[in-house]
Amino acid sequence: MATNHSNPLSTRVGSFRYFHADERWEWSDTVARMHGYSPGSVVPTTAVVMAHKHPDEACRVALVIKRMTGGEPFSSRHRIVDTAGATRPVLVVGDRLVDARGTFIGTDGFYVDLTDFDDAGCMDAAVAEFASTRACIEQAKGMLMVTYGIDADRAFDILVWRSQDTNTKVRELASQLVADFAGQLKIDARMRKSADHLLLTAHTRVNGHREDVYRNAS
Repeated sequence: MATNHSNPLSTRVGSFRYFHADERWEWSDTVARMHGYSPGSVVPTTAVVMAHKHPDEACRVALVIKRMTGGEPFSSRHRIVDTAGATRPVLVVGDRLVDARGTFIGTDGFYVDLTDFDDAGCMDAAVAEFASTRACIEQAKGMLMVTYGIDADRAFDILVWRSQDTNTKVRELASQLVADFAGQLKIDARMRKSADHLLLTAHTRVNGHREDVYRNAS
């Protein structure tokens, strides 16, 4: 995937995912580069992740990962050692990843490279950058889910596949997809009427709503 050098935050902030069932990790290109790898040249595993932790902090980070695999949100500032032996301070933040039914399936989060990056304003900008990126990706996933009748994980798999196949950043691809769907996909009057009905009656299908209405009316 291409690197956007016009925005320094794009080389400072990268995302990761961990899937609990098969202990599978996913790194963005930026996180791979933080560890010294070319994008796509390594399959991250727990062993690979731990091998890059600074020896003085490996035990502490191992405990963080153990809590993470149990579904706990976390925030950790520690050092990693890249493939060239250089030490890099990072902030790693993770939150629960759930499927469409709300079932815990793993962890979703991001790395921030703290090398020469101590200014609080820059940190806020990095976190805001990640939040904006994730929001755009979630929009694109939602559009694919509705269009193809698939779940969130499969929608994300499609985005990652197109990203890798076309050498385009996931964020940039998602942003373009959202703009294209909004501007070029035309919803006909019949479909919009159905959408209107679903929107205006959604509350009647929320669990317990009808019982509460009847109880309050009596």
